[in-house]
Amino acid sequence: MLTRLSKSCAFALLLLGLAPGRASAQAPAPAAARPAEPPNVVAVPERADDAAATSELRRAFAAQAAALARLEAREAERTAHEREPKLSAVRLTGFLQVDWVAYQQASQDEVDFATGTPLNQNRFTLRRGHLRLDAGQRALSAALEVDANTTHGAELRPIDAEVSFRWPEQDEPRWPRLTVSAGLMKIPFGREVPEADFVRPFLERSTALRAMFPGSYDLGARIQAAYRFAVLTVAVMNGHPIGDRVFPALAPARHKELLGRLGVTSLLLPKVGLKVGVSADVGTGFHEGTPTTKDALVWRDDNGDGVVQATEVQVIAGSAATPSQTFQRFAVGADGELSVQWAPQGELVVSAEIVTGQNLDRGLEPADPVARGRDLREIGWYVGATQELCSWAALGVRYDEYDPDGDAREQQAAQIVPRDRSYRTLALLALLRYEEGRLSFEYDRNGNALGRQANGAPTTLANDAFTVRAQVTF
Repeated sequence: MLTRLSKSCAFALLLLGLAPGRASAQAPAPAAARPAEPPNVVAVPERADDAAATSELRRAFAAQAAALARLEAREAERTAHEREPKLSAVRLTGFLQVDWVAYQQASQDEVDFATGTPLNQNRFTLRRGHLRLDAGQRALSAALEVDANTTHGAELRPIDAEVSFRWPEQDEPRWPRLTVSAGLMKIPFGREVPEADFVRPFLERSTALRAMFPGSYDLGARIQAAYRFAVLTVAVMNGHPIGDRVFPALAPARHKELLGRLGVTSLLLPKVGLKVGVSADVGTGFHEGTPTTKDALVWRDDNGDGVVQATEVQVIAGSAATPSQTFQRFAVGADGELSVQWAPQGELVVSAEIVTGQNLDRGLEPADPVARGRDLREIGWYVGATQELCSWAALGVRYDEYDPDGDAREQQAAQIVPRDRSYRTLALLALLRYEEGRLSFEYDRNGNALGRQANGAPTTLANDAFTVRAQVTF
Protein backbone atom coordinates (compact mmCIF):
# COMPACT_ATOMS: atom_id res chain seq x y z
CA MET A 1 0.00 0.00 0.00
CA LEU A 2 2.83 2.44 0.80
CA THR A 3 4.47 1.81 -2.61
CA ARG A 4 1.20 2.51 -4.42
CA LEU A 5 0.73 5.79 -2.53
CA SER A 6 4.30 6.86 -3.32
CA LYS A 7 3.73 6.34 -7.06
CA SER A 8 0.52 8.40 -6.87
CA CYS A 9 2.36 11.26 -5.19
CA ALA A 10 5.12 11.18 -7.85
CA PHE A 11 2.55 11.31 -10.63
CA ALA A 12 0.82 14.29 -8.99
CA LEU A 13 4.15 16.12 -8.77
CA LEU A 14 4.75 15.49 -12.48
CA LEU A 15 1.36 16.90 -13.39
CA LEU A 16 2.00 19.91 -11.20
CA GLY A 17 5.28 20.61 -12.95
CA LEU A 18 3.84 20.25 -16.47
CA ALA A 19 0.56 22.19 -15.91
CA PRO A 20 1.78 25.71 -17.03
CA GLY A 21 3.39 24.38 -20.21
CA ARG A 22 0.31 22.37 -21.18
CA ALA A 23 -1.91 25.44 -20.65
CA SER A 24 0.29 27.53 -23.02
CA ALA A 25 0.24 24.81 -25.70
CA GLN A 26 -3.54 24.73 -25.72
CA ALA A 27 -3.93 28.56 -26.18
CA PRO A 28 -5.34 29.70 -29.62
CA ALA A 29 -2.79 30.80 -32.27
CA PRO A 30 -2.73 34.52 -33.25
CA ALA A 31 -4.51 35.52 -36.46
CA ALA A 32 -1.44 37.31 -37.91
CA ALA A 33 2.22 37.41 -37.23
CA ARG A 34 3.19 39.81 -34.49
CA PRO A 35 6.37 41.66 -34.24
CA ALA A 36 8.91 40.40 -31.76
CA GLU A 37 8.39 41.74 -28.29
CA PRO A 38 11.05 43.76 -26.71
CA PRO A 39 13.10 41.91 -24.06
CA ASN A 40 11.73 44.02 -21.21
CA VAL A 41 8.03 43.43 -22.01
CA VAL A 42 6.10 41.59 -19.21
CA ALA A 43 4.59 38.15 -20.19
CA VAL A 44 0.84 37.73 -20.39
CA PRO A 45 -0.47 35.99 -17.18
CA GLU A 46 -2.14 32.55 -17.26
CA ARG A 47 -5.83 32.21 -17.68
CA ALA A 48 -8.07 31.86 -14.62
CA ASP A 49 -9.05 28.23 -15.32
CA ASP A 50 -5.37 27.19 -15.50
CA ALA A 51 -4.65 28.77 -12.11
CA ALA A 52 -7.65 26.98 -10.57
CA ALA A 53 -6.44 23.61 -11.93
CA THR A 54 -2.99 24.20 -10.48
CA SER A 55 -4.45 25.13 -7.09
CA GLU A 56 -6.68 22.03 -7.12
CA LEU A 57 -3.69 19.79 -7.85
CA ARG A 58 -1.74 21.35 -5.00
CA ARG A 59 -4.61 20.78 -2.58
CA ALA A 60 -4.94 17.14 -3.69
CA PHE A 61 -1.22 16.61 -3.24
CA ALA A 62 -1.35 18.11 0.27
CA ALA A 63 -4.27 15.80 1.20
CA GLN A 64 -2.44 12.76 -0.14
CA ALA A 65 0.70 13.70 1.77
CA ALA A 66 -1.29 14.05 5.01
CA ALA A 67 -2.98 10.65 4.43
CA LEU A 68 0.40 9.07 3.75
CA ALA A 69 1.80 10.49 6.99
CA ARG A 70 -1.15 9.07 8.95
CA LEU A 71 -0.73 5.64 7.37
CA GLU A 72 2.98 5.63 8.12
CA ALA A 73 2.28 6.48 11.77
CA ARG A 74 -0.29 3.67 12.05
CA GLU A 75 2.07 1.18 10.42
CA ALA A 76 4.87 2.13 12.80
CA GLU A 77 2.54 1.72 15.81
CA ARG A 78 1.30 -1.69 14.61
CA THR A 79 4.83 -2.94 14.00
CA ALA A 80 5.96 -1.80 17.45
CA HIS A 81 2.94 -3.53 19.05
CA GLU A 82 3.68 -6.80 17.23
CA ARG A 83 7.27 -6.73 18.41
CA GLU A 84 6.25 -6.28 22.07
CA PRO A 85 6.04 -9.45 24.26
CA LYS A 86 2.55 -10.85 24.72
CA LEU A 87 2.84 -10.65 28.50
CA SER A 88 4.94 -8.08 30.31
CA ALA A 89 6.06 -7.65 33.92
CA VAL A 90 7.65 -11.13 34.09
CA ARG A 91 8.95 -11.98 37.56
CA LEU A 92 11.00 -14.98 38.74
CA THR A 93 10.92 -15.97 42.42
CA GLY A 94 11.42 -19.07 44.52
CA PHE A 95 12.57 -20.59 47.79
CA LEU A 96 14.59 -23.54 49.04
CA GLN A 97 14.06 -25.63 52.20
CA VAL A 98 16.68 -28.17 53.33
CA ASP A 99 15.90 -30.35 56.37
CA TRP A 100 18.11 -32.28 58.71
CA VAL A 101 16.05 -34.77 60.70
CA ALA A 102 18.48 -35.12 63.59
CA TYR A 103 16.24 -37.35 65.72
CA GLN A 104 13.27 -39.58 64.90
CA GLN A 105 12.10 -42.17 67.40
CA ALA A 106 10.36 -44.44 64.87
CA SER A 107 13.40 -44.54 62.56
CA GLN A 108 14.94 -47.95 61.85
CA ASP A 109 17.81 -49.16 59.70
CA GLU A 110 15.42 -51.36 57.79
CA VAL A 111 13.23 -51.44 54.68
CA ASP A 112 9.46 -51.75 54.36
CA PHE A 113 9.28 -54.93 52.28
CA ALA A 114 5.75 -54.12 51.09
CA THR A 115 6.76 -50.83 49.44
CA GLY A 116 10.56 -51.01 49.32
CA THR A 117 10.83 -47.71 51.23
CA PRO A 118 13.63 -47.28 53.80
CA LEU A 119 12.37 -46.88 57.36
CA ASN A 120 15.30 -44.70 58.37
CA GLN A 121 14.26 -41.04 58.78
CA ASN A 122 17.42 -39.65 60.39
CA ARG A 123 18.70 -37.99 57.23
CA PHE A 124 19.27 -34.84 55.23
CA THR A 125 16.57 -34.14 52.68
CA LEU A 126 15.49 -31.48 50.22
CA ARG A 127 12.02 -30.80 51.55
CA ARG A 128 11.01 -28.19 48.99
CA GLY A 129 12.73 -26.38 46.16
CA HIS A 130 10.30 -24.10 44.34
CA LEU A 131 10.86 -21.94 41.26
CA ARG A 132 7.98 -19.66 40.26
CA LEU A 133 7.41 -17.58 37.14
CA ASP A 134 4.71 -14.85 37.15
CA ALA A 135 3.70 -12.80 34.12
CA GLY A 136 0.90 -10.32 33.54
CA GLN A 137 -0.43 -7.66 31.26
CA ARG A 138 -3.35 -5.45 32.19
CA ALA A 139 -6.18 -7.76 33.34
CA LEU A 140 -4.47 -11.06 32.40
CA SER A 141 -1.88 -12.96 34.41
CA ALA A 142 -0.30 -16.41 34.52
CA ALA A 143 1.84 -18.33 36.99
CA LEU A 144 3.93 -21.48 36.74
CA GLU A 145 5.65 -23.04 39.76
CA VAL A 146 7.65 -26.27 39.94
CA ASP A 147 8.75 -28.23 42.98
CA ALA A 148 11.88 -30.37 43.39
CA ASN A 149 12.23 -32.57 46.48
CA THR A 150 13.71 -35.82 47.77
CA THR A 151 11.02 -36.70 50.33
CA HIS A 152 10.18 -39.97 48.55
CA GLY A 153 13.18 -40.04 46.22
CA ALA A 154 14.24 -37.42 43.69
CA GLU A 155 11.11 -35.82 42.25
CA LEU A 156 10.36 -32.87 39.97
CA ARG A 157 6.74 -31.87 39.41
CA PRO A 158 4.50 -28.89 38.66
CA ILE A 159 2.84 -27.64 41.80
CA ASP A 160 1.11 -24.42 40.69
CA ALA A 161 0.07 -23.58 37.12
CA GLU A 162 -2.82 -21.16 36.64
CA VAL A 163 -4.17 -18.45 34.38
CA SER A 164 -6.21 -15.54 35.78
CA PHE A 165 -8.38 -12.65 34.71
CA ARG A 166 -8.89 -9.69 37.06
CA TRP A 167 -11.48 -6.92 37.00
CA PRO A 168 -11.10 -4.03 37.32
CA GLU A 169 -7.54 -3.76 36.06
CA GLN A 170 -6.70 -1.14 38.69
CA ASP A 171 -7.93 -1.38 42.27
CA GLU A 172 -10.98 0.83 42.78
CA PRO A 173 -12.23 1.20 46.39
CA ARG A 174 -15.81 1.77 45.24
CA TRP A 175 -16.00 -1.52 43.32
CA PRO A 176 -15.39 -5.16 44.30
CA ARG A 177 -12.33 -6.88 42.85
CA LEU A 178 -13.05 -10.07 40.89
CA THR A 179 -10.43 -12.64 39.94
CA VAL A 180 -11.21 -15.74 37.89
CA SER A 181 -8.54 -18.46 37.72
CA ALA A 182 -8.17 -21.95 36.27
CA GLY A 183 -5.49 -24.61 36.50
CA LEU A 184 -3.49 -26.24 39.30
CA MET A 185 -3.87 -24.01 42.34
CA LYS A 186 -4.17 -23.75 46.12
CA ILE A 187 -7.26 -25.27 47.72
CA PRO A 188 -9.37 -22.43 49.23
CA PHE A 189 -10.19 -23.99 52.60
CA GLY A 190 -9.32 -22.66 56.04
CA ARG A 191 -6.29 -20.66 57.13
CA GLU A 192 -3.39 -23.11 56.92
CA VAL A 193 -4.11 -24.75 53.54
CA PRO A 194 -3.79 -21.57 51.37
CA GLU A 195 -0.84 -20.28 53.42
CA ALA A 196 2.47 -20.23 51.53
CA ASP A 197 5.05 -22.79 52.66
CA PHE A 198 7.84 -20.21 52.99
CA VAL A 199 5.64 -17.89 55.11
CA ARG A 200 4.36 -20.47 57.64
CA PRO A 201 6.57 -20.37 60.76
CA PHE A 202 6.09 -24.07 61.66
CA LEU A 203 7.69 -26.69 59.46
CA GLU A 204 4.47 -28.38 58.33
CA ARG A 205 0.72 -27.90 58.55
CA SER A 206 -1.31 -29.41 61.36
CA THR A 207 -2.20 -33.12 61.19
CA ALA A 208 -5.90 -32.60 60.39
CA LEU A 209 -5.27 -30.30 57.42
CA ARG A 210 -2.53 -32.58 56.03
CA ALA A 211 -4.92 -35.54 56.27
CA MET A 212 -7.97 -33.92 54.65
CA PHE A 213 -6.15 -31.72 52.10
CA PRO A 214 -2.83 -33.48 51.38
CA GLY A 215 -0.52 -31.47 49.17
CA SER A 216 -2.72 -28.32 49.37
CA TYR A 217 -3.00 -28.08 45.54
CA ASP A 218 -5.70 -29.39 43.20
CA LEU A 219 -6.89 -28.88 39.62
CA GLY A 220 -9.99 -26.79 38.99
CA ALA A 221 -11.44 -23.32 38.52
CA ARG A 222 -11.77 -20.56 41.12
CA ILE A 223 -13.47 -17.18 41.45
CA GLN A 224 -12.55 -14.68 44.16
CA ALA A 225 -14.46 -11.54 45.07
CA ALA A 226 -12.90 -9.00 47.46
CA TYR A 227 -14.62 -5.88 48.74
CA ARG A 228 -13.16 -3.74 51.49
CA PHE A 229 -12.58 -6.07 54.46
CA ALA A 230 -14.26 -9.24 53.10
CA VAL A 231 -12.99 -11.89 50.66
CA LEU A 232 -15.20 -14.64 49.22
CA THR A 233 -13.57 -17.53 47.33
CA VAL A 234 -15.48 -20.32 45.56
CA ALA A 235 -13.83 -23.14 43.60
CA VAL A 236 -14.79 -26.26 41.64
CA MET A 237 -12.05 -28.90 41.73
CA ASN A 238 -11.37 -32.55 40.92
CA GLY A 239 -11.37 -33.47 44.61
CA HIS A 240 -8.07 -35.42 44.55
CA PRO A 241 -5.15 -33.15 45.60
CA ILE A 242 -1.58 -33.80 44.50
CA GLY A 243 -0.88 -35.47 47.88
CA ASP A 244 -3.82 -37.91 47.63
CA ARG A 245 -2.59 -41.40 48.57
CA VAL A 246 -4.94 -43.17 46.13
CA PHE A 247 -5.51 -40.93 43.06
CA PRO A 248 -3.10 -37.96 43.26
CA ALA A 249 -4.01 -35.12 40.85
CA LEU A 250 -6.50 -37.40 39.03
CA ALA A 251 -10.28 -37.56 38.64
CA PRO A 252 -11.60 -41.15 38.75
CA ALA A 253 -15.22 -39.93 38.85
CA ARG A 254 -17.02 -37.25 36.83
CA HIS A 255 -18.36 -35.57 39.97
CA LYS A 256 -16.46 -32.49 41.16
CA GLU A 257 -15.66 -30.97 44.55
CA LEU A 258 -17.27 -27.64 45.53
CA LEU A 259 -15.30 -25.55 48.03
CA GLY A 260 -15.60 -22.08 49.44
CA ARG A 261 -14.30 -19.73 52.11
CA LEU A 262 -15.48 -16.37 53.43
CA GLY A 263 -12.82 -14.37 55.24
CA VAL A 264 -13.03 -11.06 57.09
CA THR A 265 -10.14 -8.83 58.16
CA SER A 266 -10.58 -6.12 60.78
CA LEU A 267 -8.31 -3.68 62.61
CA LEU A 268 -9.64 -3.64 66.18
CA LEU A 269 -7.07 -1.15 67.48
CA PRO A 270 -4.16 0.69 65.80
CA LYS A 271 -1.85 -2.26 66.54
CA VAL A 272 -4.35 -5.09 66.96
CA GLY A 273 -5.66 -7.01 63.93
CA LEU A 274 -8.20 -9.81 63.65
CA LYS A 275 -8.82 -12.27 60.81
CA VAL A 276 -11.66 -14.80 60.88
CA GLY A 277 -13.10 -17.12 58.29
CA VAL A 278 -15.50 -19.99 57.63
CA SER A 279 -15.06 -22.71 55.02
CA ALA A 280 -17.02 -25.58 53.48
CA ASP A 281 -16.28 -28.51 51.19
CA VAL A 282 -18.82 -30.82 49.51
CA GLY A 283 -17.84 -33.56 47.10
CA THR A 284 -17.85 -37.19 46.03
CA GLY A 285 -15.31 -39.88 46.87
CA PHE A 286 -14.44 -42.95 44.85
CA HIS A 287 -14.25 -46.62 45.90
CA GLU A 288 -12.29 -48.79 43.51
CA GLY A 289 -13.91 -52.09 42.49
CA THR A 290 -12.20 -55.48 42.39
CA PRO A 291 -11.58 -57.81 39.41
CA THR A 292 -12.73 -61.41 39.06
CA THR A 293 -10.49 -64.01 40.74
CA LYS A 294 -10.20 -67.74 40.06
CA ASP A 295 -10.18 -70.66 42.47
CA ALA A 296 -6.70 -71.43 43.81
CA LEU A 297 -5.01 -74.34 45.55
CA VAL A 298 -2.72 -73.56 48.48
CA TRP A 299 -0.37 -76.11 50.05
CA ARG A 300 1.03 -75.51 53.51
CA ASP A 301 3.60 -78.03 54.71
CA ASP A 302 2.48 -78.21 58.34
CA ASN A 303 4.75 -81.11 59.39
CA GLY A 304 7.71 -79.95 57.32
CA ASP A 305 8.33 -83.32 55.66
CA GLY A 306 8.18 -81.93 52.14
CA VAL A 307 5.43 -84.35 51.15
CA VAL A 308 1.98 -83.19 50.15
CA GLN A 309 -0.67 -84.48 52.53
CA ALA A 310 -4.40 -84.26 51.88
CA THR A 311 -4.87 -82.27 55.08
CA GLU A 312 -2.26 -79.70 53.96
CA VAL A 313 -4.07 -78.68 50.77
CA GLN A 314 -6.60 -75.89 50.96
CA VAL A 315 -8.90 -74.52 48.27
CA ILE A 316 -9.41 -70.76 48.14
CA ALA A 317 -12.56 -70.00 46.23
CA GLY A 318 -12.58 -67.33 43.57
CA SER A 319 -14.77 -64.26 43.70
CA ALA A 320 -16.84 -62.31 41.22
CA ALA A 321 -15.89 -58.80 40.20
CA THR A 322 -17.32 -55.88 42.17
CA PRO A 323 -18.09 -52.55 40.50
CA SER A 324 -16.57 -49.24 41.57
CA GLN A 325 -18.79 -46.97 43.64
CA THR A 326 -18.94 -43.35 44.72
CA PHE A 327 -19.78 -41.94 48.13
CA GLN A 328 -20.57 -38.54 49.58
CA ARG A 329 -18.13 -36.55 51.70
CA PHE A 330 -18.01 -33.07 53.22
CA ALA A 331 -16.24 -30.81 55.69
CA VAL A 332 -16.87 -27.49 57.43
CA GLY A 333 -14.37 -25.38 59.30
CA ALA A 334 -13.72 -22.12 61.11
CA ASP A 335 -10.44 -20.29 61.66
CA GLY A 336 -9.15 -17.14 63.32
CA GLU A 337 -5.96 -15.14 63.81
CA LEU A 338 -5.22 -12.36 66.31
CA SER A 339 -2.08 -10.25 65.87
CA VAL A 340 -0.72 -7.70 68.35
CA GLN A 341 2.16 -5.41 67.30
CA TRP A 342 3.37 -4.38 70.76
CA ALA A 343 6.83 -3.37 69.45
CA PRO A 344 8.36 -2.58 66.01
CA GLN A 345 9.89 -6.08 65.95
CA GLY A 346 7.75 -7.76 68.60
CA GLU A 347 4.57 -9.05 66.94
CA LEU A 348 2.50 -11.68 68.76
CA VAL A 349 0.29 -13.90 66.57
CA VAL A 350 -2.27 -16.32 68.02
CA SER A 351 -4.10 -18.61 65.59
CA ALA A 352 -6.68 -21.41 65.85
CA GLU A 353 -8.69 -23.58 63.48
CA ILE A 354 -11.24 -26.40 63.76
CA VAL A 355 -12.44 -28.74 61.01
CA THR A 356 -15.06 -31.47 61.11
CA GLY A 357 -15.89 -33.71 58.19
CA GLN A 358 -17.10 -37.05 56.95
CA ASN A 359 -15.24 -39.47 54.66
CA LEU A 360 -12.75 -36.73 53.66
CA ASP A 361 -9.42 -38.17 54.87
CA ARG A 362 -7.22 -38.54 51.77
CA GLY A 363 -3.71 -38.36 53.20
CA LEU A 364 -3.31 -40.10 56.57
CA GLU A 365 -5.94 -42.89 56.76
CA PRO A 366 -7.87 -42.68 53.46
CA ALA A 367 -11.59 -42.89 54.18
CA ASP A 368 -13.53 -45.61 52.33
CA PRO A 369 -17.02 -46.03 53.79
CA VAL A 370 -17.91 -48.63 51.13
CA ALA A 371 -15.16 -50.97 52.31
CA ARG A 372 -15.80 -50.19 56.00
CA GLY A 373 -19.56 -50.51 55.72
CA ARG A 374 -20.19 -47.18 57.49
CA ASP A 375 -19.33 -43.48 57.29
CA LEU A 376 -16.19 -42.22 58.99
CA ARG A 377 -16.57 -39.08 61.08
CA GLU A 378 -13.45 -36.90 61.34
CA ILE A 379 -12.60 -33.92 63.52
CA GLY A 380 -9.40 -31.94 63.96
CA TRP A 381 -8.23 -28.68 65.49
CA TYR A 382 -5.15 -26.73 66.48
CA VAL A 383 -4.17 -23.65 68.44
CA GLY A 384 -0.79 -21.97 68.18
CA ALA A 385 1.16 -18.80 68.92
CA THR A 386 4.37 -17.17 67.70
CA GLN A 387 6.23 -14.34 69.40
CA GLU A 388 8.92 -12.17 67.82
CA LEU A 389 11.75 -11.49 70.25
CA CYS A 390 13.61 -9.11 67.93
CA SER A 391 14.21 -8.61 64.23
CA TRP A 392 16.19 -11.86 63.95
CA ALA A 393 14.60 -14.28 66.47
CA ALA A 394 11.15 -15.69 67.29
CA LEU A 395 9.59 -18.49 69.35
CA GLY A 396 6.48 -20.56 68.67
CA VAL A 397 4.29 -23.28 70.10
CA ARG A 398 1.38 -25.21 68.57
CA TYR A 399 -0.82 -28.07 69.71
CA ASP A 400 -2.99 -29.98 67.27
CA GLU A 401 -5.25 -33.02 67.50
CA TYR A 402 -6.94 -35.13 64.83
CA ASP A 403 -9.34 -38.08 65.10
CA PRO A 404 -9.83 -39.89 61.75
CA ASP A 405 -12.72 -42.03 63.03
CA GLY A 406 -14.82 -40.66 65.85
CA ASP A 407 -16.99 -43.81 65.93
CA ALA A 408 -14.16 -46.36 66.06
CA ARG A 409 -14.82 -49.48 68.13
CA GLU A 410 -12.83 -52.58 69.05
CA GLN A 411 -13.48 -55.79 70.89
CA GLN A 412 -11.87 -56.35 74.25
CA ALA A 413 -12.64 -59.76 75.75
CA ALA A 414 -16.40 -60.21 75.27
CA GLN A 415 -17.20 -56.52 74.95
CA ILE A 416 -17.04 -53.98 72.14
CA VAL A 417 -15.72 -50.68 73.49
CA PRO A 418 -14.90 -47.30 71.91
CA ARG A 419 -11.36 -46.79 70.71
CA ASP A 420 -9.51 -43.48 70.58
CA ARG A 421 -7.62 -43.25 67.28
CA SER A 422 -6.51 -39.62 67.72
CA TYR A 423 -3.19 -38.16 66.63
CA ARG A 424 -1.74 -35.44 68.89
CA THR A 425 1.30 -33.22 68.29
CA LEU A 426 2.93 -30.57 70.45
CA ALA A 427 5.38 -28.51 68.34
CA LEU A 428 8.02 -26.28 69.95
CA LEU A 429 9.75 -23.84 67.58
CA ALA A 430 12.80 -21.57 67.70
CA LEU A 431 13.41 -19.39 64.65
CA LEU A 432 16.43 -17.32 63.56
CA ARG A 433 16.21 -14.87 60.63
CA TYR A 434 18.72 -12.92 58.57
CA GLU A 435 17.72 -10.98 55.45
CA GLU A 436 15.84 -13.54 53.28
CA GLY A 437 17.10 -16.58 55.18
CA ARG A 438 15.68 -18.54 58.11
CA LEU A 439 17.02 -21.26 60.38
CA SER A 440 14.32 -23.21 62.23
CA PHE A 441 14.62 -25.67 65.12
CA GLU A 442 11.45 -27.66 65.86
CA TYR A 443 10.78 -30.49 68.31
CA ASP A 444 7.56 -32.44 67.72
CA ARG A 445 6.11 -34.42 70.60
CA ASN A 446 3.85 -36.89 68.80
CA GLY A 447 1.11 -38.96 70.39
CA ASN A 448 -0.97 -41.62 68.66
CA ALA A 449 -2.76 -44.94 69.16
CA LEU A 450 -0.65 -46.96 66.73
CA GLY A 451 1.25 -49.00 69.32
CA ARG A 452 0.23 -52.04 71.35
CA GLN A 453 1.03 -53.12 74.86
CA ALA A 454 2.00 -56.69 75.74
CA ASN A 455 -1.64 -57.49 76.51
CA GLY A 456 -2.81 -56.09 73.17
CA ALA A 457 -4.19 -52.79 74.47
CA PRO A 458 -3.56 -49.68 72.32
CA THR A 459 -0.70 -47.42 73.36
CA THR A 460 1.38 -44.61 71.93
CA LEU A 461 3.95 -45.55 69.31
CA ALA A 462 7.15 -43.57 69.92
CA ASN A 463 7.38 -41.06 67.08
CA ASP A 464 8.96 -37.86 68.45
CA ALA A 465 11.20 -35.90 66.08
CA PHE A 466 13.69 -33.03 66.12
CA THR A 467 14.28 -31.23 62.81
CA VAL A 468 16.53 -28.38 61.70
CA ARG A 469 15.52 -26.49 58.56
CA ALA A 470 17.47 -23.95 56.52
CA GLN A 471 15.40 -21.76 54.19
CA VAL A 472 16.26 -19.05 51.67
CA THR A 473 13.79 -17.11 49.52
CA PHE A 474 14.70 -15.20 46.37
